[in-house]
Parts: sequence; C-alpha cells; structure tokens
Amino acid sequence: MSEQSETSEISGHSGELAVHVARAHGVETMFTLSGAHVFPMYDGAVKAQQAGVEPPMRLLDVRHEQTAAFAAEATGKLTRVPGLAVLTAGPGVTNGISAIAQAQFAGSPMVVVGGRAPQNRWGTGSLQELDQPPIIAPVAKAARTLMTAGDVAAGMDEAFTLARSSHRGPVFVDVPMDAFFDSSTGVVGSGDGTRVEPDADAIGAIARLLAEAKRPVLILGTDVWADHAEAAALRLVEDLGIPTLTNGMGRGVIPGGHPSLVTKARGAALSGADLVVVVGTPLDFRLGYGQFGGPDKNPDGAYARVVHIADSPGQVSGHAELAASVAGDLTTVLDGLQAAIERGDKPDWTDWAGDLRDQVRAAAERDAQLLTAEADPIHPARIYGELVPRLADDSVVIGDGGDFVSFAGKYVEPKRPGGWLDPGPYGCLGAGLGAAIAARIARPDAQVTLLLGDGAAGFSLMDVDTLVRHDLPVVMVMGNNSAWGLEKGPMQMLYGYDVVADLAQRTPYDEVVRALGGAGETVTDPKQIGPALDRAYASGVPYLVNVITDVEAAYPRNTFGI
Repeated sequence: MSEQSETSEISGHSGELAVHVARAHGVETMFTLSGAHVFPMYDGAVKAQQAGVEPPMRLLDVRHEQTAAFAAEATGKLTRVPGLAVLTAGPGVTNGISAIAQAQFAGSPMVVVGGRAPQNRWGTGSLQELDQPPIIAPVAKAARTLMTAGDVAAGMDEAFTLARSSHRGPVFVDVPMDAFFDSSTGVVGSGDGTRVEPDADAIGAIARLLAEAKRPVLILGTDVWADHAEAAALRLVEDLGIPTLTNGMGRGVIPGGHPSLVTKARGAALSGADLVVVVGTPLDFRLGYGQFGGPDKNPDGAYARVVHIADSPGQVSGHAELAASVAGDLTTVLDGLQAAIERGDKPDWTDWAGDLRDQVRAAAERDAQLLTAEADPIHPARIYGELVPRLADDSVVIGDGGDFVSFAGKYVEPKRPGGWLDPGPYGCLGAGLGAAIAARIARPDAQVTLLLGDGAAGFSLMDVDTLVRHDLPVVMVMGNNSAWGLEKGPMQMLYGYDVVADLAQRTPYDEVVRALGGAGETVTDPKQIGPALDRAYASGVPYLVNVITDVEAAYPRNTFGI
C-alpha cells in the first residue's frame, strides 16, 4: 500500500485501505477467526508488517467468533480506542452478534468488519449469502455495506469516528468479497471522535441542588471512564467529600478503601439520600430504575431527588422523574460542578458522610465472617477472602458468571480505574475468555484475573487454546457449584422446585485447561484456596483454579433484573 503523508491519501486493495484507516484510529490488534471472505484484511495487516509500519497490526485468531467480538468489545473498554473484530460472512458475523449487543448496551467503542458474499453473484445463492446489516442494525450505532473499493476508506473512517464518539458503541460494516479484492484510493481523517458541549446553565442548576442537599450520594458509572473523566470525578469527590458509589467501569475511579467510597453501605446510602446524582450510567434495574428512598426508607419520608448526567442527550433517562439533567463532555460537567459549588458556601456533609463510613466499617466486620468461613462445601465468599489480598493495584478483574461474580461486585474494590470488566446491563455470559485475551494484550504487564462461573465457562472455555497459542498467561478462578445458581434459587422461590438448573457434579474443568496446554487444579478445602492462587499467579501460563463451592450459598440479591 502506498500513501502520501502530506495529504493522507492512501491506495491499495480494500483490505489494505481498511487496515490503514484502523491504524490511523489507534487500532493495534485485529481479532478474527480465519475466513476466506475477509482474507484481504489479513493481507493488509501482513503488508503493513512487511513495510515496517510500527506498531504492526497484530492478528489474533480465536476458536469461536464470539470470542473475537468479545475481545474487541473489551479492548474498546480498556483502551478507549475502538476494538476491531473481523468476522467472515454469514455464521461468522451472526456468531458475533451477542458481543455487538453487549457493546451497544455498555457503550463500548468497537468496529466489526464482516465478510459478505460477492456482489457480482448476489441473488444466485453463493456461499453464506446473507444481507447482514438489517440483522445487526437494531443492536449497533450503525450497520452498512461498503459496496465498492472506493467506499472503503471513507466508510471505515466514518465507522471508527462514530464508534468512538459520544455516546460510544459498536459499528458494523461489511464488504462484498469481490469488492474486498479490488483496489482504490482514499483519504483518512484525524482519528478523533466527537463530543457534546454541555449546557452551562444546566450545570449551574445541578450545582445549586447539590449545595442545598443535606444527604447527597454520587454514583459514577462506566461512561466516566470511557469519557476520560476519571481525574475530574476524583477531584470532585475529594474536594466535596461527597459519599460515592461506583458501578461498571466506574469501579476504581474512586480507589478501594477511599473514605468517600461507600459501596459497602450502598443500601443505607441510597435509602437515606435526599439527592442522588448519577453520572455516566443508565437508570436501569441496577439502580432501581432511578427511584431511591421512599416513605418507608428515607428519613424525610420521601423519595430522593434524582439528577442524571450523561455523555450525550440520548443517554439521559426518559422514564425517571428527574430534578435536573445535563448531557455532554463529562470532564467539563464535573469540573464545572466543582467550580460552581466552590463559588458559593461549600456544603457541609460531614455528619452524613460519617454515618455512612460507620456503616462501611460495620459491613466490613460482618463480611469478615464469610470471607474467612471454613464451611464445607466452600462458601463462595471465602474465595474472595483469599483473592482480594492477592490482587495487585494494577490488576484487571473480569467477571463472567452469575452468582459467583455477584460476590465479586460486593467484595472487590479496584484500586485504579479501568481495571474492572463485567458484561454490564446486557448480562451476557461467555464474554470472559475474550475479555481476558484483550486484557492481557492491552495491559501486558498487569495482573489479569478472570472470575468464572462453571456455567459461564461452558460458553468459551475452548478459547484457553487461544491463550496458550498466543502466550497470554491469565489466572482463571472458578466458583464451581455445579448449577445455574442465578436461576436455581429464584425458580425454587417461585415454584418450590427447580428444573434444568443443575450441571454435572464437580466437573474437573482444570483438566480441560491442562488438555489445551494450560495448567490448573481443583480445590475442595478452603485452606488450600490461597496456596492454589499463589501457584496460579506464579505459573506464567493460563491457569484455572477450580474451586468446588456450596450451591446453597446463594448471593443475597435485591433484584432479579426485572
């Protein structure tokens, strides 16, 4: 491929053009599973390597297209640069749809390039002939076909720009096979996304609500990290001393152990607040649909006023009753709030914050009993009692499971932002191996820990083969209760019985990992969890610690997501 740097004009076949545009947007890894419809994409990456382009476009091949797409989605979350998945036509593309939907729900920037049957044979029944964009459009920011080589450079640039612009999300393009092999020229853009400028008057109105509040709570969500607003959020919290909760990739924005982080007093904070300011996360089932407190909970006998702050207008809640809202660049909003409040009399929330800190300490004391439990079978919480002290400050923790990962949300408080990955509101199992692959590549020197339920492992454990082939050491910790625990308990509650909720007893999934070239062990004694984790982290290979847990020790949840 030739290029003229002074004009940013590029030339080559469609795969070369697409790779050049992806690299201009900061993409360094192409996640894929081999398919002839997308061979030109691979050739584009190889030619860039041969030309000595730095950094090269890494080709990372997996065992199932869902893993490629989940890895791209996680890359977008971790790096805040769109992840790239390249999926062959037909079933290759449809296998990636769950990951695309997850990215849409979570606001993860990613671009999926699909193969497509050749246009010059369209309608004659060629292999895997399927009009894919109409299928994907409902779960993506955009989905379109780039019909000719001349459409590729501009179309790919538009896709990456849209994916990384507020509100972030997935964009799908496919290219007919004949057009993929054709050559053309094009011009690439700046590689930047677009952001929304927030309304200054709306910021001022929220600042006044905060100044008037007696018991405020701040909630920081995934978009605080995605919008590069983590530093502004920490400044605001530390300056005001406002009690704060986090969810999604908002975890770690306020470091674990920070005096203003009141995750362990979540119920008391949300029930007792008179103002809840929610930043960068939807008012969905995880946040009671935006209703906090109430006559039986709140000291005032009222529901809290709610403020919603989002990165773009379309993300502001349309169903909750809001006292105020603003949409736009979150750093601008948070810094604007801090400045506006500092211009007046700084509110004093010392007593409220102190009460919540007391509840955090009391909760930690209660948690200690479960975190050190000697029960047989093992209580899932005991795993976290051993794991949390071993997590490094730079650790990336990935959750892929139901009940077992719910315990992680309760006990794991990251020390740094950008180190927590879960499926988000879409709740899709099977994302874990793709996310682990992405994390090890994006953070090559960090500790990477994948938390797996035994049910979730069935979706993607074969991609341990990918970890092994590409030398990507990851520690996997499994809570193995031989059941679909998140369904078993509720079904028993509703009907007095459960069906289709049990798995094979004590399956040695570690033997699967060993068969694929990794290592692992099964743990049945709580005293052996810690030593097993130490061996895993020291191994330097993909390692599964398969902990047999008590199916009756269900996570005590307040919502089933409906």
